[in-house]
Amino acid sequence: MTQTDLAKRLNITKSVVSYYELQERTPSPDVLIKLADIFHVSTDYLLGINHKKMIDVSDLSEEDIRFLLITIETLRKKNNK
Repeated sequence: MTQTDLAKRLNITKSVVSYYELQERTPSPDVLIKLADIFHVSTDYLLGINHKKMIDVSDLSEEDIRFLLITIETLRKKNNK
């Protein structure tokens, strides 16, 4: 996603997105929430508070979610051996 694309989605200017990337400005809480929604992460993740990765499963069926949970558990067992 380009800075221009992100700026349009956030209803801000491209230069403000650039300032965010360069850490010359900090997004407002409202913008932070929008960023989290756009990138499907938590605000804690964006703030560096929580480094757990999250997956948005809101548009999946219950069956698909169960499949993912089984797959995740299988991978955890494999990696803990």
